[in-house]
Amino acid sequence: MNMIKKWIPYTLPWDDMPVDLSWVYAAEKPAGKHGFLKAQGSQFVFEDGTVGRFWGTNFNSAANFPEHDHSRKVARRLAKIGVNIVRFHQLDAEWSTPNIFQFTKGPCHNDTLTLDPESMDRLDYLVDCLKKEGIYVYLDLLTYRLFKPGDGVARTDKLPQAARPYSNYDRRLIELQKKFNEDLWNHYNPYTQLAYKDDPVFAFTEIVNENDLFCQSDNELDAPLEPYRSDLEKLYRTWAGEKGLALGASPVVFDRKDDNVFRFYGDLQKAYYREMLAHLRSIGVRIPIAGTNWMMDALHLECQTECDFTDSHAYHYQFGRWTPTEKRFLNETMMGRHASMPNCLAFSRVFDKPFFVSEWDNPWPNEWRADTSLFLAAVGTFQGWGGYCIHTYRYDTDESTNMIGRPITSETLGGVAYRGGVFDSFNDPARFGLFYHAALIMRRGDVAPARTEIAIKLENGRARNSKAFAAASEVHGIGSLLPGRKDSVRETVNNTDELIADQAGEVTSDTGELYRSWKKGLGWINTPMTKAVYGLVGGQGEIRLGAVGITVVTDFATLAISSLTEQPIEESTNLLLTAVGRSDNTDARYEEEGGLPRQRIQKDPGHGPILVEVICADIAIRTARPNLRVRAINPRGFYIGDLPSEYKDGVFRFSLGGVSASMYYLIQTV
Repeated sequence: MNMIKKWIPYTLPWDDMPVDLSWVYAAEKPAGKHGFLKAQGSQFVFEDGTVGRFWGTNFNSAANFPEHDHSRKVARRLAKIGVNIVRFHQLDAEWSTPNIFQFTKGPCHNDTLTLDPESMDRLDYLVDCLKKEGIYVYLDLLTYRLFKPGDGVARTDKLPQAARPYSNYDRRLIELQKKFNEDLWNHYNPYTQLAYKDDPVFAFTEIVNENDLFCQSDNELDAPLEPYRSDLEKLYRTWAGEKGLALGASPVVFDRKDDNVFRFYGDLQKAYYREMLAHLRSIGVRIPIAGTNWMMDALHLECQTECDFTDSHAYHYQFGRWTPTEKRFLNETMMGRHASMPNCLAFSRVFDKPFFVSEWDNPWPNEWRADTSLFLAAVGTFQGWGGYCIHTYRYDTDESTNMIGRPITSETLGGVAYRGGVFDSFNDPARFGLFYHAALIMRRGDVAPARTEIAIKLENGRARNSKAFAAASEVHGIGSLLPGRKDSVRETVNNTDELIADQAGEVTSDTGELYRSWKKGLGWINTPMTKAVYGLVGGQGEIRLGAVGITVVTDFATLAISSLTEQPIEESTNLLLTAVGRSDNTDARYEEEGGLPRQRIQKDPGHGPILVEVICADIAIRTARPNLRVRAINPRGFYIGDLPSEYKDGVFRFSLGGVSASMYYLIQTV
């Protein structure tokens, strides 16, 4: 077909979605019907034996405390697109209004010892709405809490958010964490008529977010912030005495390059997790609990195995400088990288524990971000990971937003210029818009599990993510083998080995269902229930995926077809087709900057309505259904026209990009 280069308005409504797939998952309502989730071997399993698979999002700060009507509408919206878990994140952030300690700004609260009743009422109602729609909750505990003088904490004038990293060992800070956990988990929800600890809608929790003794700067541990440094030295001297190590009278230099200091951090971190885990169990929390959610090296990962599962975060972005006056950012497709996002995620997975990804993103304004949602869903399902939550759905509840990335303050939030806006995905066609298919892939298990699993041996506690992991998670089941441990079941390789050479340029999964070429910058999924192409697929000719042939003209695109019945695509009477690539605000302007990686400067973020580039492609489906038709769907769910089509010799053919151009299409029998 001839390419028609054009963009069309496609603003996703905040309170609805163009297509409703909640009926596909109707048997999963309400959340908790299978009993409490538990960690069992390398999987999450409910009490009745059902395997837990999750595709979800984060609610950040004020988004956790919406008005009741807003909660009902958003819960229904998420169910329609297939989301079945929401992570409650940054509940305790001081800069948020509301937050869990203070509903409105105005009064000068001197402590963080009490949960605000209005905030809790809104949170309770949100939990109830999500539960009714079959959506589970990942409940964060300590994230951005700003401790105050009335908390009985030293040096609150200098403490960072969450008192990082002192909250990992200071006794008063640990006591305050325990009190908060008791108050929250024992809290009674009048809408569900259950205490949080007794409600199986809660599927996961973590002790602390991105906070530990390994990833904070050395200055935060060796700086003259007293009494925390002296307390740490006392702990170290006690530990050294137990190990038979001789220490002089000079102050200890807490340098992680020192092997003894490094080992001490590991033991102290493990002790913290064990104490907090035991306390949570003692108050009746029975769901899987994680320590934190990023891993610096092998010893740090080993610390996480003290808890029930490992959790990690991964991003494909780089803000060279992002301020209110200068916005420079990475602008390149992830498909073109040998070591892509699953590379670091696989390092954080060990085979004897379940694995979850509580944060991931490839945020706006990277123009190539539409290649990510389906790619991650496919690799995660192939690996047998428990699920994902994108960071983030949004930071607020403004119902008038009609553009991507609108800052909710004057270009900054909590001291971070890109926090409110850049990561908001709820109305981004290129990320959230692909969740229909991502959820189907993850929740139905559309992608088959890897046939072969390989354990990558980490040689010592300082071992880090290496070339051994690059692209390997797209070929076999991959996980880390911690130092000193053996795996008699799986093939093992060294962390220094290169399983998939950069020069290879491409990989195919051992099941044959997944493919990616970083040389060409594209990938595909070929399963009976979902078929998709993504990346720089334009001009590649026909990509044949079993019964489906896809020829894309537009240079960059994601095009996915999923069966909405129990039959494979060639037999199904109901299919969803999504076609999206570049998406941005009206009149957004950028300036290209040379060099590698590719950098771009945003000169104007633009305004609503949100636009999507029309994807031009030819589709051929070999099918037993001669009476199919293709109907284009607009953002509010209206049919806007049928696409011309032909059924001949058992093949149903049609083209995208001409009449009735859209982003979503339903292919159904007449």
